[in-house]
Amino acid sequence: MTRRTLAALVLLTALPALAAPYVVRAGDTLYSIARVNGTTVDALLRLNNLSGTTLEVGQTLQLPARGETPPTATEKPGLPAPLPAGQLAPTPATARIAGVNITVPTSLRMGDAFLLGLSGARAAQATVRFPSEVGEDVRMPNEVLRPIGGAGQFVVVGRVVLGKTTPVVYEVSLDGELVRGRIPVLGLEDPIQHLNLPPSVSKVLVDPARAAEDALVEKAYARRTPQAWSRPFAPALRGVSPTSSSFGQPRTYVAGGPVAYHFGTDYPAKAGTPVLAVNDGTVVIAGRYPVRGGLVVIDHGAGVVSLYFHQSRVTARVGQKVKRGDKVGEVGNTGLSAGSHLHLEIRVRGEGTNPAGWVGRLWPR
Repeated sequence: MTRRTLAALVLLTALPALAAPYVVRAGDTLYSIARVNGTTVDALLRLNNLSGTTLEVGQTLQLPARGETPPTATEKPGLPAPLPAGQLAPTPATARIAGVNITVPTSLRMGDAFLLGLSGARAAQATVRFPSEVGEDVRMPNEVLRPIGGAGQFVVVGRVVLGKTTPVVYEVSLDGELVRGRIPVLGLEDPIQHLNLPPSVSKVLVDPARAAEDALVEKAYARRTPQAWSRPFAPALRGVSPTSSSFGQPRTYVAGGPVAYHFGTDYPAKAGTPVLAVNDGTVVIAGRYPVRGGLVVIDHGAGVVSLYFHQSRVTARVGQKVKRGDKVGEVGNTGLSAGSHLHLEIRVRGEGTNPAGWVGRLWPR
């Protein structure tokens, strides 16, 4: 099943437990071992006759068999309690490797952009991967990522693919040491929206020029340039609220058609309303295309790009350096559109993330 089909909205919050012994590595804690292997700190203490939570590198631990009860609040010393389904945690979880502190969210939703934080004198030297992306319909899965930042405070931007409800697994490496953890993912639970677009609109889905349009956008997603922005992201339209066509909503475009996720947010507005760059960057696409209509794509660096669909007029040009709030075009009703509006996307390494998580913030959270 791909990210363009409707995934079952089931929350999977534990990885299968392992029966084989586990050899403690640098940076491991009882909690991190329990969390990755779907068991509890208390179960590990009992099974290994441990009197405390202190571990030594090279120490061998017996892991419980399958079916052990997942961790509870009292079995997570110093970390937040698990949340009821449908709620997000306000407090991050932490780990440590080679003198570098690692901070991650305690839970995520499908379509979230999020930060893995690294702090310490050597944080810039760490590398990050997300091995849970292997086997998913995701661009460049498990890519080696370098932290961004300075003065001992660095981040790596993660993304949760729409359709994913299994945990995000992350790995941080430094000096041959490795920390591995996971973050539970919640579904969105939006109903399927049936647009039933008339043939006069939906015909663009089979336009022969669509393949070239998609290939051009994929090239933009593959860009890896330095971070270009230094201020919070701003709205693309002034004084306009999004419509009920929410980010991540599953929808069909024609009767009996396949279910696809909505990778952006729609903002209804009068034709001609100025469309503004959400942040600093370089325009890499500017023109009119069959599906996206009047399209502008801005590369903001760090694998982040913003896309502005359905414009009646594109005023930006390819190669132009834009600042936050610069006009790049005007709202319209071009491409796969049944009314005047702006469709805004903010993608992280090619995957759609919720624009609401960026607006008003320097980084998503």
